[in-house]
Amino acid sequence: MSVQCAATAKRATGAPMSVFERYLTVWVFLCIIAGIALGQLLPSVFQAVGRMEIAKVNLPVGLLIWVMIIPMLVKVDFSALGEVRKHVKGIGVTLFVNWLVKPFSMAFLGWLFIRHWFAPLLPPDQLDSYIAGLILLAAAPCTAMVFVWSRLTGGDPLFTLSQVALNDSIMVIAFAPLVAFLLGLSAITVPWDTLLTSVALYIVIPVILAQLLRKFLLSKGQSAFDATMAKIGPWSITALLATLVLLFAFQGEAILKQPLVIGLLAVPILIQVFFNSALAYWLNRVAGEKHNIACPSALIGASNFFELAVAAAISLFGFNSGAALATVVGVLIEVPAMLLVVSIANNSKGWYERSEVQSA
Repeated sequence: MSVQCAATAKRATGAPMSVFERYLTVWVFLCIIAGIALGQLLPSVFQAVGRMEIAKVNLPVGLLIWVMIIPMLVKVDFSALGEVRKHVKGIGVTLFVNWLVKPFSMAFLGWLFIRHWFAPLLPPDQLDSYIAGLILLAAAPCTAMVFVWSRLTGGDPLFTLSQVALNDSIMVIAFAPLVAFLLGLSAITVPWDTLLTSVALYIVIPVILAQLLRKFLLSKGQSAFDATMAKIGPWSITALLATLVLLFAFQGEAILKQPLVIGLLAVPILIQVFFNSALAYWLNRVAGEKHNIACPSALIGASNFFELAVAAAISLFGFNSGAALATVVGVLIEVPAMLLVVSIANNSKGWYERSEVQSA
């Protein structure tokens, strides 16, 4: 691992949670209130915004999503992929949970809760859309916030960086076919042209632009890179919140009529968070990985790249869709749920390390 890559990992995982990150749930609640209120007061304005699209891509939202995603991807150092071979077991657990367990278990939970147990309490015309939103959320492993969660558990920064780089590399290739396959299993029509456009717009192009920007900034020196990242870092959360205001302006009528929907959608998402984190944590313990490897491995599978999920849901199904609302519920519960997972990981360190002593 190069000195530059090690320094990047240290900074990525060492920065404390910002005010926006720590109180993300509060800001999302405020966006719900602001969006619903504005949607009711200025319906013609938001209808005009909704019509500003090309090839089913809403231009204002597309711009906001690039502002959301690109600063996060600039932090990713793909040269960290060389670190993968040092923790093969931990990486193996990460990939198994992220790509073979998480999306499929969410599809099952969506089918179980949304199509069956909760169906009488939900709008019948939105059931498929809610499931689609849950699948989109689960098919996008966390990219940025995992650095924060890893730091809070004392996770190995180089391992955290390498698994993020590997997941992002896989996501470029696997996101579209995986989502299409799972939507097909759920009997949801897959708009392939829109799905591939979303992947190109919200994964491939941002990755390329972010890496070009990263290379340019680093060519001017590490201090210039750090200064720029400090400036553009808050843009991601700000753009996310602006997108949520737009989304809730369109969703306001449905939410006012069915306030229970948000709580019901949160149930399978929360189960997913705790199931995936517990599974990855336990598998790392069985495999003999250290606690500072198990924690980031468990945390990346429990959290989501919700910016991508929100973007894909809006692009595929529209502002007014249940899919868009379901992905936003993921944003709503992300911080409190993940802080609870972090607390459990920290408090169980003694139990985890007993297996290390026994196997030594």
